[in-house]
Amino acid sequence: MSQQAPRIGKFAAEGETRDYVSVEIAGQLFGIPVLQVQDVLGPQRITRIPLAPQEVAGSLNLRGRIVTAIDIRTRLRLPRREDTAKTMSVVVDHGGELYSLLVDNVGEVVSVSAATFERNPATLDPRWRDVSVGIHRLDGTLLIILEVARLLDFTTRADAA
Repeated sequence: MSQQAPRIGKFAAEGETRDYVSVEIAGQLFGIPVLQVQDVLGPQRITRIPLAPQEVAGSLNLRGRIVTAIDIRTRLRLPRREDTAKTMSVVVDHGGELYSLLVDNVGEVVSVSAATFERNPATLDPRWRDVSVGIHRLDGTLLIILEVARLLDFTTRADAA
């Protein structure tokens, strides 16, 4: 039996890199695994869904498919954005369903090395720690890696009664 390199977070080897779509939410930089991203959209017409959870902004039509739009600011218990006309969407696949994650801004695809990965520090805001797997420190900024499954799991909300 051959010995494998020790795992660092979700990385298989030190030299391995991972790609993330960078997004900004309330001035903080987040990364969404690029393999989960189906599309990036500008402002969309969103239809409200009666009696939906607070985080569900509504639904939108993406090339004939109904996509549930999730307001990430509400999900993270952050103040609502004043200018919703400029909100962007990152469409992700989770469990065979498409979800549109409403974010303030979408940046570039960022490739990061396993060497810069760290588990969530104890000082990270609990709202962000609950939906992330770790961080990367990049040139004076923090890239928080979102775990889409946790982000879309509304049963474990900290504010759930």
